[in-house]
Amino acid sequence: MASKKSPNPIDVHVGSRVRLRRMMLGMSQEKLGEALGITFQQIQKYEKGTNRVGASRLQHIATVLKVPVSFFFEDAPGTPEEAAGFAETPSHSYVVDFLSSTEGLSLNKSFVRIKDARVRRRIVDLVQTLAAEDGEA
Repeated sequence: MASKKSPNPIDVHVGSRVRLRRMMLGMSQEKLGEALGITFQQIQKYEKGTNRVGASRLQHIATVLKVPVSFFFEDAPGTPEEAAGFAETPSHSYVVDFLSSTEGLSLNKSFVRIKDARVRRRIVDLVQTLAAEDGEA
């Protein structure tokens, strides 16, 4: 039996996905808590994985955050893709880590507002060039 001190990896993952989506929407923990009829402290516990989110609550969170429930389980540890040993599965966590950072979230929100596909492509090219130059240093 797992101890109280170490949260289940699935609970931690689901919580991090709740946080990711909430931040993508620019929603505070307080605002999400109000929509669910719970305190922001409870949201904090869900997001850290210290408290497990029940099925009905997860459905309500999904509705408020405008995503399917499956969103919270994407790239979760122990998913069939991971169990089957696909090489690309572990690399998905960097996307969640990036989008959970202040810089990543800000960059993503700004990038999707750029309507011109050529401008977006040039930005990607610029970032790739800068990353390549940084790797050579």
